[in-house]
Amino acid sequence: MIEVKNINKSFADKKVLNNFSGYFETGKMNLIIGKSGSGKTMAVKCMLGLFSVDSGDILFNGRDFINISEYEKTKIRQEIGMVFQGGALFDSMTIEDNIMFPLKMFSGLNIIDMIDRVNFCLNRVNLKNVNTLFPSELSGGMQKRVAIARAIALKPKYLFCDEPNSGLDPSTATVIDNLLKEITYEYNITTVINTHDMNSVMEIGDNIVYIEDGKKEWEGDKRNFLSSGNKKLNEFIFSSKLFKKLKSAI
Repeated sequence: MIEVKNINKSFADKKVLNNFSGYFETGKMNLIIGKSGSGKTMAVKCMLGLFSVDSGDILFNGRDFINISEYEKTKIRQEIGMVFQGGALFDSMTIEDNIMFPLKMFSGLNIIDMIDRVNFCLNRVNLKNVNTLFPSELSGGMQKRVAIARAIALKPKYLFCDEPNSGLDPSTATVIDNLLKEITYEYNITTVINTHDMNSVMEIGDNIVYIEDGKKEWEGDKRNFLSSGNKKLNEFIFSSKLFKKLKSAI
């Protein structure tokens, strides 16, 4: 579990996070949603330690992530996998070398064991015979699956995903959602997804945190998402492209 307690973050006179809190549970799909500029990306960056907070607490399974040394933070970061919005694969590296990159950096495995791990991860995301290809030779959806394979290479306890469905068609986006859900449940990972995709929210939202103007406005799950009674959340939901399409179809 990751616990975020009353974190604040400002830049000059602009407050980006305002007493933001949330509980991100192990073995569940934890989604952070909100409008552009709402603070959801900053919340994730603070959780990753990319930005320091002005005040508040962030705990990884009870371990204080704020008031510890850089060495201790690095140890926690080694338990984190990250799927970036654009995939962030290295264009000049083969698929095998992309997935092997974190293994070379942090695992201490020999080359044979690293290749075995690469093949295991590729098989887990349903990709075969792509080891020697380069990212440009794969479709967008396949590149996202490679990014997931790289993110799980070090057997992370925590998995962060930044807009994993960005740029994908609805069918491929569903494949990525289901893959992330399967991996989360199978390996009991604490998965945190920053998204604006309402399809994802309705399909995989075990725990949903809605943030607006740096504040948590609502927290719940997909079962009570549409019946929350929260005015700001409802305005956000029914302004989305998905619900505009549904409204026009009625």
